[in-house]
Amino acid sequence: METLLSPRSLSPPLTKPTLNSSSFSRPISCQYPKLAKPESPALKNSLTNAKQACAVGRRSLMMSGLLMSGLMVSEANLPTSSFALTSVFREYIDTFDGYSFKYPQNWIQVRGAGADIFFRDPIVLDENLSVEFSSPSSSKYKSLEDLGSPEEAGKTVLRQYLTEFMSTRLGVRREANILTTSSRVADDGKLYYQVEVNIKSYANNNELAVMPQDRVARLEWDRRYLAVLGVENNRLYSLRLQTPEKVFQEEEKDLRRVMDSFRVEKI
Repeated sequence: METLLSPRSLSPPLTKPTLNSSSFSRPISCQYPKLAKPESPALKNSLTNAKQACAVGRRSLMMSGLLMSGLMVSEANLPTSSFALTSVFREYIDTFDGYSFKYPQNWIQVRGAGADIFFRDPIVLDENLSVEFSSPSSSKYKSLEDLGSPEEAGKTVLRQYLTEFMSTRLGVRREANILTTSSRVADDGKLYYQVEVNIKSYANNNELAVMPQDRVARLEWDRRYLAVLGVENNRLYSLRLQTPEKVFQEEEKDLRRVMDSFRVEKI
């Protein structure tokens, strides 16, 4: 597992790979023997045999090329998520703001997303994670009990999600349900709340239609939202995961590993 420090840490320079001329093979060519103009059947047969041998060689090379191209095409059928590519995780540590977590090594950081840190699956773009925290100047949290029970914290998280996803489009409807809420004490001795929410978005296919039967609602997206809450430094920290519901069914184990890895640190 690799460790990635916050952007304030310097990253090692990237090195440009060098090409080794010895790694390239010269193209195979068939060189015919320098024969004089055939004047007898024996010479003609010799020339014919040489051409046939080269033709067989070319056909063998062509078949090998087709097989290799077929192999490469079959390997190009990528899975639906980078979780399926690898189970290796990296660790992100922010010593300045006081938190850390693990994430899949293929996920990429997206800057300017509004959160303190934001990572996204490069294959499934709706799958991402972010970390946010409150400002100690506006509110001072002493412990998670300031939020109430895990169930009460879950209602607060759900209201926050619905506020963020509020739409001004006509005919848009959201269905949201709290799936689970729980609390746990991690190996650092600190208390964490975990909240899981499912949100579905529906939209009418013809929102300007006059007759109700002409406004048919269709499912736009169906997502699972997972949040981990922790309190330290008079701040409320929140790690939030978003993933399509179908993807969550396939990657639940890895996503929960990301949730369980979230830690808040004293600064």
